[in-house]
Amino acid sequence: MMSNEPELFPTTGEDGQHFRRPLTPEEADRLPHVQRLLLGYFGEPPKREPWDPLSQFIYSLLSSRTRTEMTYAVVRNLRQRFGTWENLRDAPVAEIEEAIREITFPEQKALHLKVALEQITERYGSLTLDFLHRYRTDKIRAWLAQFPGMGPQTTAAVVNFSTLRRKAISVDAHHLRVSQRLGLTPRADAATTEERLMRLVPETWTAEMLDDHHQLVKKLGQTICTFEKPECRQCPLLAICPYGQREVVATEPTSPLG
Repeated sequence: MMSNEPELFPTTGEDGQHFRRPLTPEEADRLPHVQRLLLGYFGEPPKREPWDPLSQFIYSLLSSRTRTEMTYAVVRNLRQRFGTWENLRDAPVAEIEEAIREITFPEQKALHLKVALEQITERYGSLTLDFLHRYRTDKIRAWLAQFPGMGPQTTAAVVNFSTLRRKAISVDAHHLRVSQRLGLTPRADAATTEERLMRLVPETWTAEMLDDHHQLVKKLGQTICTFEKPECRQCPLLAICPYGQREVVATEPTSPLG
């Protein structure tokens, strides 16, 4: 019996494997070395309890330029206030905006959220993203990117952090800054940076390990490798960081002429 479920993607199956040049032993150990140093300094990051894809989608759409704790609090409030995501979808934009007023850009995000939830329902027939489990990661991300407010960082978060648990790196501002200062990637946008970082990811790394890696790099960016006044002397990555080494030399006290 044929399913009447709409065909959202042209192909299904495992993730497409793109050809990439074999890494040298030094290149192959770059990310694992970073990971070892960060684990030694911060310890194991807390294990994430993945949400379903739709809940992660909502969180990721709201999280841009908002502290993690605040975004979690807003999502919890949405669950309590509206009861179901269908009720959230059907609420007036003004009511959604009021419910998320504590995050950045609530006017824009309220509209984006309502439009996205309505479009998911229209395209699939009901408000869920559970069907995404059947599709390739690249197809999922391209489909998610059609919705307002969804860029490379947020689509990566949905596929990696949710129960989809696919291989991706959610390159936020912290991850972008740390990667560039380490010289892992040249200066570029989040999408290009993720593509270049993924070339360095060992094939043995799981989606969960990529999540751990993201959490550790983000913590480094929040606490030590900050945008202004980075604490390079305290950084566990100083020995492998060209930027940090230049900063340390630049701030060395000069000896008086004797």
